[in-house]
Amino acid sequence: MQKYAARLLALTMCLWAGNALAASGVSEFELDNGMKVLVREDHRAPVVVSQVWYGVGSVDEHRGITGVSHVLEHMMFKGTGAHGPGEFSEIIARNGGKDNAFTSHDYTAYYQQIAADELETCLRLEADRMTGLTLAPEQFQREVGVVREERRQRIEDQPRSLTYERMRAAAFPASTARQPVIGWSADLEALTAQDVRDWYEQWYAPNNAVLVVVGDVDPQQVLALARKHFGDKKPIDLPRRVASTEVEPRGETRVKVHAAAKLPYLAMGWRVPSLTTVDDPADAYALDVLAGILDGGRSARIERNVVRGREIAASAGAGYSPMARTDELFTIGGTPAQGRDIDTLEQALRAEVERLKEGDIGAAELDRVKTNVRASDVFQRDSMYYQAMRMGMLETIGVGQDAYERYQEGVQQVTAADVRRVAQRYLTDERLTVAQLVPDGVDGNAPRRGAGEGPIGGDTIVD
Repeated sequence: MQKYAARLLALTMCLWAGNALAASGVSEFELDNGMKVLVREDHRAPVVVSQVWYGVGSVDEHRGITGVSHVLEHMMFKGTGAHGPGEFSEIIARNGGKDNAFTSHDYTAYYQQIAADELETCLRLEADRMTGLTLAPEQFQREVGVVREERRQRIEDQPRSLTYERMRAAAFPASTARQPVIGWSADLEALTAQDVRDWYEQWYAPNNAVLVVVGDVDPQQVLALARKHFGDKKPIDLPRRVASTEVEPRGETRVKVHAAAKLPYLAMGWRVPSLTTVDDPADAYALDVLAGILDGGRSARIERNVVRGREIAASAGAGYSPMARTDELFTIGGTPAQGRDIDTLEQALRAEVERLKEGDIGAAELDRVKTNVRASDVFQRDSMYYQAMRMGMLETIGVGQDAYERYQEGVQQVTAADVRRVAQRYLTDERLTVAQLVPDGVDGNAPRRGAGEGPIGGDTIVD
C-alpha cells in the first residue's frame, strides 16, 4: 500500500461553503459534520486524483502503541462489512485506476488516481472504510507481521537509517516528535488488534478528515458527491492531542551507533521551528533557502567544496522541511571519502555552516535557490498528484491553502542577511545533535537483526 451545479444549489444543501474559491485557486468547503472538502480544477486530461487525509500520525501516539497509525493504514485495505480484504484495490484497478496510502508523523492519507467519471466509485469506497472496517484479528496478525518485517528491512538492516533514527530520538528527548512513524520494535511486538480498533474509533471520523480532489471535475459536483457519501457520517469527540512541546535545548548531544556497515556515516541535526511553530514565517523561508545554498545541485556548497573540491566526502547533503505540526530538524550528513575520517568530515561541514553565519553569501547563490523554488513549483503544478499532496499536507498541518503562495513569495524575498540571521540563531551547538555510525566490522552486506529503536529517516512511510 503505498505515499494531491450551481452555487446556489450547493448553498441550499446542508453544507457550509466557506471561501468557495481561495486565493490559491482551491475551492474550499466544509460539510455539516466537519469534514473538509478541497477541490482544484485541472482540465488538461479526463482524470482525477482523489485523496482522503486523516489528521493523525505518529506524533499523536504514545509509548506502548507506537506504529499504530501505520498498522491501521495497512488494515484499511483488509475489508469492511461490504467489501472483503483487498477488494477496495481490486475495484479501483478494475476501473482503470491505482491506489495506495502513506503515513507520516502528522497525518495518514489514502489516494486514488482514476478516470474522472469514476470519482464517485472512489468516494463510495472511502466512505465505507471510514467507519466500516471489520479489523479481523487474523488479518491484523498478518499485517502487523508485515510491518515488523518492514522495520527490519528499512531500519534495522539499513545502518544509515538506523543512525538517523537514533539521532532524531536524541534530538527530541521529551516530545512525541522523537517517535518513529513505523513504530518501536517492542511496541509493534506487543500491539494488539484492540489497540488498532481503539485508534480507528478515536481518530477516523469526518471531523478529522479532509477530502482532496484535483482533476477534470466541477467543484460543486464534487461537493454534491461528498455530501452524498460522507454527509451521514457522524462527527466524534476527538482525543486531546499529546503535548508536542520539548525541553529547552541546553547543549550539544552526541550519539554513536554501532552497526554492520562497510563505511562510517555522519548525521547532524539542529532543532528548528516549522511553519506551524515558528514565531515569524520569514525564519522558515530563510532556513529553506539556507538548505538550498548548502545542498541544491552540483553548484551548491557542500557538493562544490566538500565533495568535489576538497574530496572530504564521498557523498553529503543537507535538508529541511518546514511542513510539520511540531518543530523539525535541519539536517546535514554524509559519508567520508576514501582515506578521510568522520571527524574530518564533521569539521568540514561545520566550516560551511560557519561561513554562512559570517555572511559569506553571494547574490548568485540566492538567485539559484530562488530559481529552483520557482522551477519546483512549475513541476508540481504540472502534476495533479503533487497538487493534491500539497493541498492535503497544508490542511492537515493546520496552515491553510494560502500558505503555499505565501511560501513562494516569502522565499523570493529572502536576503543574504536573513540567511545569516537564521544560521546564527538556530544552527548553534545548543540545538545540535550529532550521530556517528561506527562500522562494527561485520560484512556490510550481511543483515543485522535486533538492532535498537528510534524514528525512521525520511519521516513518511509510503507502502
